[in-house]
Amino acid sequence: MIVQVIDVDHQDYSKSAQQTIRSGFGTGLLAAGRESDRVVALCADLTESTQMHLFRDAFPDRFIQVGVAEQNLVTVAAGLAHAGFIPFTTSYAAFSPGRNWEQIKTTAALNDRPVKIIGAHTGVNVGPDGATHQMLEDIALMRVLPNMVVIAPADSIEAEKATRAIAFNDMPSYLRLARDKTPVFTRPDTPFEIGKALLLHSGDDVTIVATGTMTYEALSVARILAERGIRADVLHCATIKPLDDEAIIASAARTRRVVTIEEAQIAGGLGGAVSEILGERLPTLMNRIGIRDRFGESGAPRELLTHFGLTAPQIAQSVDAWLAAAAPHS
Repeated sequence: MIVQVIDVDHQDYSKSAQQTIRSGFGTGLLAAGRESDRVVALCADLTESTQMHLFRDAFPDRFIQVGVAEQNLVTVAAGLAHAGFIPFTTSYAAFSPGRNWEQIKTTAALNDRPVKIIGAHTGVNVGPDGATHQMLEDIALMRVLPNMVVIAPADSIEAEKATRAIAFNDMPSYLRLARDKTPVFTRPDTPFEIGKALLLHSGDDVTIVATGTMTYEALSVARILAERGIRADVLHCATIKPLDDEAIIASAARTRRVVTIEEAQIAGGLGGAVSEILGERLPTLMNRIGIRDRFGESGAPRELLTHFGLTAPQIAQSVDAWLAAAAPHS
């Protein structure tokens, strides 16, 4: 299923309200807790920061504060999942999955237990906390795990939907959350389904595949490119694993040019995943935009996005130049 839900030519994204994606997780977890008393929550001493406090305050008897012990966080959660509960765990992604990947692998993924790992403060929008807290490698780490679902919501509304979806998918799942406020551009009625991409803008010249915070930038890129006579497909892949292979292949077959955009390492991230699919099934010229083999730095969120070339004007310029260079190879 590919659903066109937004026409970039008729929406002014500069006026979009801004909200933290993690706030959508908080309301989604609260809603899931109301739907089932099997939903439980565990946190590694970052309850308010990860927005788990909403659940804690509503269901204190279903909340466990494990402290600064991320390995124990997911191990206890896996035990609860084995006992029939639906455990959500939260920490900064630098620590979960960054510090406890082995426990996630052996207790949740290997045993196929429906532990929900929520990694907050991903990408460079973490800002002044710097490289130690700017998790850029988590997509690669988590999508390589068998049985694991990997999702990066585009805004707070989609984060709420994704949280409720993974609560009842009966699979180990990873939800990637940004720290800073980002534009809210989806709607309550915008479809969300695990494993399905959304076609947000149509064009025949280039396919732009984006995830998480970069989907908003991708829509703005499409508008800039349209002013230059370049028509872009914009595919939003909130689910990075399982990726919507058929949607990507269908678009690539029309445009024969694919750009991926992510606020993460392109090695093993969304760009890597799309490259694997197209390399096996439809060899296509690609341009992967994201973090290229670098660590993050300290600075204001927008300053860092500019520093790493991840703002819409910079991306549009990069795509335009790349398309011009690729033209002789058509």
